[in-house]
Amino acid sequence: MARRNLYQSPVRWFQDIGIEDVPLVGGKNASLGEMYRELAAKGVKVPNGFAITAQSYWDFLSEAGLEAMLRETLTDLDTRDLADLSRRGSRIRQAMLAAKLPRALERAVLEAYEQLSKGAPGPVDVAVRSSATAEDLPDASFAGQQETYLNVQGPLALLDTCKRCFASLFTDRAIAYRVEKGFDHHRIALSIGIQRMVRSDLASAGVMFSIDTETGFRDAVLINAAYGLGENVVQGSVNPDEYYVFKPTLMQGYRPILNKRLGSKEFKLIYDVGGSKMVKNVPVPPDDRARFALTDEDILTLARWACLIEDHYRDKRGTDSPMDMEWAKDGLTGDLFIVQARPETVQSRKDPAEIETYRLKDRSPVLVSGRSVGGKIGQGTVRVIKSIQQAHDFRPGDVLVTDKTDPDWVPIMKRASAIVTNRGGRTCHAAIVSRELGLPAVVGADHATEVLKTDQLVTVSCAEGETGYVYEGTLPIEIERVRVKDQPRPKTAIMMNVADPDEAFRLSLLPNDGVGLAREEFIIANTIQVHPLALLDYHKLEDRTIKAEIDRVTVGYSDKAEFFVEKLAQGIAMIAAAFFPKDVIVRLSDFKSNEYANLIGGRRYEPAEENPMLGFRGASRYYDPRYRDCFALECRALRRVREQMGLLNVKVMIPFCRTVEQGRRVLDEMARHGLRRSESGLEVYLMCELPSNVLLAEEFAEICDGFSIGSNDLTQLTLGVDRDSELVAPLFDERNPAVMRFIAMAIQTVKATGKKIGICGQAPSDYPEFARFLVEQGIDGLSLNPDAVMKTTVAVLDIERGLPAEREEGR
Repeated sequence: MARRNLYQSPVRWFQDIGIEDVPLVGGKNASLGEMYRELAAKGVKVPNGFAITAQSYWDFLSEAGLEAMLRETLTDLDTRDLADLSRRGSRIRQAMLAAKLPRALERAVLEAYEQLSKGAPGPVDVAVRSSATAEDLPDASFAGQQETYLNVQGPLALLDTCKRCFASLFTDRAIAYRVEKGFDHHRIALSIGIQRMVRSDLASAGVMFSIDTETGFRDAVLINAAYGLGENVVQGSVNPDEYYVFKPTLMQGYRPILNKRLGSKEFKLIYDVGGSKMVKNVPVPPDDRARFALTDEDILTLARWACLIEDHYRDKRGTDSPMDMEWAKDGLTGDLFIVQARPETVQSRKDPAEIETYRLKDRSPVLVSGRSVGGKIGQGTVRVIKSIQQAHDFRPGDVLVTDKTDPDWVPIMKRASAIVTNRGGRTCHAAIVSRELGLPAVVGADHATEVLKTDQLVTVSCAEGETGYVYEGTLPIEIERVRVKDQPRPKTAIMMNVADPDEAFRLSLLPNDGVGLAREEFIIANTIQVHPLALLDYHKLEDRTIKAEIDRVTVGYSDKAEFFVEKLAQGIAMIAAAFFPKDVIVRLSDFKSNEYANLIGGRRYEPAEENPMLGFRGASRYYDPRYRDCFALECRALRRVREQMGLLNVKVMIPFCRTVEQGRRVLDEMARHGLRRSESGLEVYLMCELPSNVLLAEEFAEICDGFSIGSNDLTQLTLGVDRDSELVAPLFDERNPAVMRFIAMAIQTVKATGKKIGICGQAPSDYPEFARFLVEQGIDGLSLNPDAVMKTTVAVLDIERGLPAEREEGR
């Protein structure tokens, strides 16, 4: 057990260590030293500190005579026997806590602590962090296996805490984790990091990833934030704020905050001044909970640091290196700091050549919902476990339902089919471990332990975007696995129809040529929920019920119009970033009057029309005095996406444009709000969905850059079929000769003008013969629902192979 003393001093300052020193100071401390030494010049701030070397751990065991006891206690251990694991772990920890630290180690630690405290009125408060020599490796994070202690003050408290860190190498969870990963207990040592505290108890702290934790999307930084010390976020004790930032344009100088989601941030961890503990949790005042814990400047600064840290480690290791980081903001100085950085070990190790998609084939009542983790669906019998002491009640395959988890819960989690917690965000312990285990988890589900009952059968779905749902009963599911590596691409562009921004990162992993239709209506109906005129008129509204509903939806926004602009911009930006730099064609709002009326406050503004499908919709609204102020908000959102976020791949499409003159009026209105066609590469498309668009295609082509055939409305208006009427629904068929003749005419006319034309309807997916017809006509692209992309790609490849060579060359 004893190790030759390769390093004479028991401590090393951060400035003197780097990533190559993992055997000396463990992964956590090596990374802190690396950043402190190498990245300070680039603006990344790391609190100063020093590390107790791993050799000091071996010296401690040797001088205390603990080696034989360790070997004896760990011999023939079966970690599946949780009671025996607990007994053995407790024996080791008690023996280590009862032993004395080597005198030389005590002296070196106290001298370094005194040096760290220079300039302070007394001994500084420090964080004492465990750093194992097999920790923070690219294939095993060991996150949370050993202990961290915050707000440690004074020499005696520091020495006692150091001993507790050594003992934490043998927590039950750490022993079990090493066995699972195949690490030898007797070859792993523990270093300890002693680092000046950041007073985030007076501000905020959290976790940050340089990769999307759910999909593996590489171009986004995910930040979670809550008030107080960061342990609440790490442990999942609160539901934090969540922010996404787009890396490529961020590093070009733009401000691409793609999404800001307000968390409830129920508690904050602060110093326990004069108390019996070092820290304590206290409630957060309601007004603070209703505000974001970070400013936009803070968000952007942290995201830039994430990019710098990732780039540094990529250059250092010679391979992609997505990072998992912890940060803190000092409430006394306002400064931000990075307090930990380790390799991300789940998404970065997945095979990008295969995409696995889970789908529900049916629905049932939703019992609870929260933040989804992973993209899978799990089923089983609910087991509500409120305390780790109830672990013996848990059976393999049960759905674990609990308040929150910490590393002690891992043995139970390994036996679960799915996990549901009341508290936590997507970077909390339950989320991290669930990803590592490949389990679906719904975190931050509020009252899950009260609503869900033991022995109840449920389906836990994390396959529907960022919201995870727990459904009643066991529902039928299907799993599709697609190999995408080296997939040939057809000459005809295969694009996607994308409505839900929460799904964009995942969908972008499918082979595609961009987004042919991004609908604003989904974002407005699901995220904004309020009629834009009700937001503009908020201060004039007399209906208290409507104002209360608006207040509920717009919490944190005193400027209600800004709420509309920011949420619409962020929804569009999530889709544009996911597919960047490919084209993303955003269709301007195309609600009918009856649909607008269903938004909060909408009924007082919308006319009662006999046939809204043919009424006040699309282009007709944008310049009309009754709606033009709302259209101005849409334009502001689009400008923000392109100009502030740098997502110039966003194109604009005008729906239901009845006449060429109407199209010109819309373009003038857009220009009045700073969206000028051709300026900064802005392209404007028209929906080709009315007979007038086909018959006057050459004239319409003069005012736009391309067309997208809307086969639903074109079929409706060609055949005179109200597609909302069940009485005449059987007559609705895009394959009708009249419709197909119109489509052929549109393609031929538009291509003769040199403009682009595609289609954004479902028909090419549903009918192979319709897809063949479009390809043979020379259409430039098909925009499809995501579930049809792969099969239609294969079909189009087959069609193109069968086309005459001269037809291929002519397209």
